Amino acid sequence: MDTDAKTGEHVFGAPRTGRPGPLSGVKVLDLSAYIAGPYGCSLLADQGATVIKVEPPAGDNLRKYPSTLETESRAFLGVNRSKFGVMLDLKQPADLERLRALANEADVLVHNFRPSVPGRLGIAYEQLSESNPRLIYCAVSGYGETGPLKDKAGYDQVLQTMTGMCTLQGRKEGPPEILYGSIVDYYAASLVSGAVASALYEREKSGQGQYVGVSLLRSALTMQSARMIWADSEPRDVGRDMRSGGITGIHPTREGFIYISANTPHFWQALCEKTGLAHLLKTDRYDSVRKRAQHHDEIVPALHAALRERSAMEWEAIFGEEVPCSAARSVEDMFDFPQVTAEDMIATFEHPVVGRYRGFTRPVKFGRTPGPDPFAAPTLDQHGDLVREAADRTRRDA
Repeated sequence: MDTDAKTGEHVFGAPRTGRPGPLSGVKVLDLSAYIAGPYGCSLLADQGATVIKVEPPAGDNLRKYPSTLETESRAFLGVNRSKFGVMLDLKQPADLERLRALANEADVLVHNFRPSVPGRLGIAYEQLSESNPRLIYCAVSGYGETGPLKDKAGYDQVLQTMTGMCTLQGRKEGPPEILYGSIVDYYAASLVSGAVASALYEREKSGQGQYVGVSLLRSALTMQSARMIWADSEPRDVGRDMRSGGITGIHPTREGFIYISANTPHFWQALCEKTGLAHLLKTDRYDSVRKRAQHHDEIVPALHAALRERSAMEWEAIFGEEVPCSAARSVEDMFDFPQVTAEDMIATFEHPVVGRYRGFTRPVKFGRTPGPDPFAAPTLDQHGDLVREAADRTRRDA
């Protein structure tokens, strides 16, 4: 049965349009909601996998998030590209059997139910792997499968706050601060994509599927591996902040702000010379990152005075390749940013309700198998009739 990503005519396992990707032919059921699981599945779709997003009658809750788009959530569109959509009510026996039929044909199933839920529904790994032992079953949770918090709901900013991110992000004498942008969710999505790909590779050797567990707690701590070192000889309160003392950071200019990185001797020298602060190079008080951090109260005021002479964009041009830097831009600037355009990171999508929009795509480059054409996130149950018919046919033929 044929697939056309533009019209939505689809049955599970049919090819997508465009060139193959490294995961073309892989069939994925995405039962997850919000960001971590869904975007992990979009990363698989970017690599060629055929992904069916399975939603409850109320839809993925991300569809209801605030958005200036009247008909759809911007977040949902961004997180669920290149998927086919079906609505199944797993509390209804017929739909549950349809899901099980789809799972029998799937290579991968991803969900973010709390650990106690899949068994009650009859879709735990042990239950589905009986009829499909090659299934890669990826469970995304807040805290993992065991321990006192295993059934607690986990969310990005909850895990940020729990794991020390917010404390270290805030100023030393100020309150903890959230890192906006759902960074824990997106990092967990990368872990989902990478872990599933690894499990598929292992299956090629063993012929067997397996359970894969990704949690937001693991994601949050993985992101802090450079901080998660504690020698036996150290006290509890040790310095874990990796910031380099005020020189490297965002600074005001005559117009706008600029980020500067000047940790190496070469970059520090170029920064001083280009800002008219070459006299700072004549003293050994500032000749290392550590020393500059210790004396940042002496250096930063002089740097700010120099930066006030020009705008952020002017300084960016002056520093060029000699001082790593960037003027602070808005995300809107990225849609037509020359480097983004050159790297083919933005695609144009056609959505049946929203219409035409531009969005991000192709996070990884593959030279020989670049992957099929991306397409818009589905409306609720957009491909439901075709997927349900395919599931029913599979049940009859079983």
